[in-house]
Amino acid sequence: MPREVGASVSAGVMTKPRKAKRTAARSSPTRTPQKWSAAVTSGSNALDLEPSVFAKGSPRAVALSLKRSAERSRRRKSEPYRSATSMLTFYINRAGRNLPRARLEVLERAKGELRKAFGRG
Repeated sequence: MPREVGASVSAGVMTKPRKAKRTAARSSPTRTPQKWSAAVTSGSNALDLEPSVFAKGSPRAVALSLKRSAERSRRRKSEPYRSATSMLTFYINRAGRNLPRARLEVLERAKGELRKAFGRG
């Protein structure tokens, strides 16, 4: 049985030749990285957020702002509680790596306040 160039025989079974692995394309050093998560937070179809909602000082203020935004928004696709919770979780997961510990704790506590604000806990 003739073998193809690059093919290998393992335990008597012919395998296809392997393709060369692609290396990741590198961006030019002058180009700034796109911050897609910032674009989602500011202009997503999930909610119309008020400015600096995630910078508010207390968990309750963050939760009430998200609740207000979720109830007023006509661009959301699910119920207000789910939209507000999703946006808060998205922000924590995406920005959480770069946030100070104190800020992250405020946002984590805002989840509980959001549940209370919607009467779910």
